[in-house]
Amino acid sequence: MIFDLAGKRQEIARIEQAMTAPGFWDDAQRAQQAVRELKLLKGPVERYEEIERKLDDLQVLAELAAEEEDTSVLPELEAELRQVEESMRQLELDLLLTGPYDSYDAIVSLHPGAGGTESQDWAQMLFRMYTRWAEDHGFQVEVLDLLEGEEAGIKSVTFAVRGPNAYGYLRSEHGVHRLVRISPFDAAGRRHTSFASVDVLPDLGDSPEIEIRPEDLRIDVFRAGGHGGQHVNKTESAVRIVHLPTGIVATCQNERSQHANKETAMKILKARLARYYEEQRLKQIAELRGDVGEIAWGNQIRSYVFQPYTLVKDHRTNVEIGNVQAVMDGHIDPFINAYLKWEASRSGGSANRRERQEAGAPNGSARPR
Repeated sequence: MIFDLAGKRQEIARIEQAMTAPGFWDDAQRAQQAVRELKLLKGPVERYEEIERKLDDLQVLAELAAEEEDTSVLPELEAELRQVEESMRQLELDLLLTGPYDSYDAIVSLHPGAGGTESQDWAQMLFRMYTRWAEDHGFQVEVLDLLEGEEAGIKSVTFAVRGPNAYGYLRSEHGVHRLVRISPFDAAGRRHTSFASVDVLPDLGDSPEIEIRPEDLRIDVFRAGGHGGQHVNKTESAVRIVHLPTGIVATCQNERSQHANKETAMKILKARLARYYEEQRLKQIAELRGDVGEIAWGNQIRSYVFQPYTLVKDHRTNVEIGNVQAVMDGHIDPFINAYLKWEASRSGGSANRRERQEAGAPNGSARPR
């Protein structure tokens, strides 16, 4: 693992010095960006230093045990070394998260494919899987918009996952997920194949990267559908925002007030615009390079087979897990970790990411700064 500790310390010192300059905190957006950047730099440095301290302590303990010929501490040493190895593996993965939005919270949207109740149930199963994964990692989950199915499952759900590098990890889940099982909704007990799409976006919040002009928006209000209380169903609290230059739409009907729904819809819209312009940049790079392939947003990425055998396979990395129930309970780290390593080897690591960022944004009224 290559870790430029000295370089990161210099960058931390530079930002901390800039934050002491007169008038620095007068620019709220610049200050917010600096605080975020400082936090991202300090995190890996502090973990690296903690690993170094731990190794030094273990070395001292091992030397003392060797001098006194005390073998009773060997189990403790082995256990501590395993923990250090796990910390190093986690730090190595975190260092792969070099994308411009990897440190942000994530906004995840699930949509069932054709198939009615069967695919809607599959979307709900995925929702539970991601919720379990987030809980296991100490992340917070906030449901932003939920439309339940008529009989079972969900017609759509959008939720935020809040925690360090949430988007960096979950962006690997973006795409189509395929389920093969004996349908509990089929009286004949036949095997069904269902699909659901997973859309993962960075939650930019009030970040200045994306500017949206009010005149480029059409905002519609309407009554929320689906299950809910009287206020939700009988007042025009639901909000739909259309970004006219791109045609991108964001909807929210989960909150009780129109103001809260509008605020959430704007967050979703900003995130979708960020994805849109990122795709445009990637297409420009591919054209300049003469690359035959293109970024495949929405292609089938993983299959979950319940019958006639149990297997979950990622079609990008070829990682397979036979315990499908463990995966549905949120054990998706092997897929995420393998994707990050696969992506780094495929794209050439951070050099390609910098190249993508330097390509610039397309012309438009709502664009990254």
